[in-house]
Amino acid sequence: MLNDWSEIADRVIAGEEVTNREALSILNCPDDELLLLLQASYKIRYHYFGNKVKLNMIINAKSGLCPENCGYCAQSSLSTAPVEKYTMVNRTSLLSGAAEANRLNARTYCIVASGRGPSKREVDTVATSVKEIKERYDLKVCACMGILKPEQAEQLKEAGVDRYNHNINTSKAHHPNITTSHTYDDRVETVNTAKDAGISPCSGVIVGMKETQADVIDMARSLKILDADSIPVNFLHAIDGTPLEGTEELDPRYCLKVLALFRFINPSKEIRISGGREVNLRSLQPLGLYPANSVFVGDYLTTAGQKSTIDHKMIEDLGFEIDYKGAAEER
Repeated sequence: MLNDWSEIADRVIAGEEVTNREALSILNCPDDELLLLLQASYKIRYHYFGNKVKLNMIINAKSGLCPENCGYCAQSSLSTAPVEKYTMVNRTSLLSGAAEANRLNARTYCIVASGRGPSKREVDTVATSVKEIKERYDLKVCACMGILKPEQAEQLKEAGVDRYNHNINTSKAHHPNITTSHTYDDRVETVNTAKDAGISPCSGVIVGMKETQADVIDMARSLKILDADSIPVNFLHAIDGTPLEGTEELDPRYCLKVLALFRFINPSKEIRISGGREVNLRSLQPLGLYPANSVFVGDYLTTAGQKSTIDHKMIEDLGFEIDYKGAAEER
């Protein structure tokens, strides 16, 4: 029997939460109902965001050299993947990246640094650079630098950092299977530290790391409890040389169902299709923007994205439009 996805969407818009049974039914949606599910998730997305698409761009500000043992990451201490290794880039590089984000109409510029957490010098470099970026461009700046101390969060806030990203990555139950060098609670505490400093919280997940469907639902509900303003949904791009090398659990249709689930559970939040979208969604990438309202343009941390011109054309072909709203307008 067909689920009435549209009726469930109406209830979500009215303020109700989906039940665990409904959440499971979304992830197990028959393929011949997938377009109906996407239409229902689009109804929620349209209610909050219309046809606007937010663009984000990453700069890998510090690569490799990470002591953590995260099983998905090419930059971790366990990885033998051939990635670039360098310390924190200088102010000139961070400013150059901001200029590129501005050129691509990416209104959020994400400064990402590998490692357990930032040193004083690294925070100082980012803080000084962000002040200048804000003077030059109408960009929202998101920092992602690992586990954060309260005084570091306050310094970043004072410098003008709008958002701080620290992904929960997976469920609390599955977390020890992915990394043991820090805890799930360490990640949640960092998100809350950013919130306490007045920085908008960004936290997301990586799907496809041998988790269960119950884990996926738990991730979406945990981010609702955390009240993350922006939720990057990554799909594992298993890299040779990492512990998760060779893991291939995903197909494009399941990825679309995951995006729909996150929209149903976090209806008013920015849902961003993030790392792994090109290799996992493949030819179905455009359909991902029916539940999601945000994408990365350009490359990721250690893997290449598709050309930004393709992303711009995809948005245009859908009849959607780029959200040109910058940091100043959002304030």
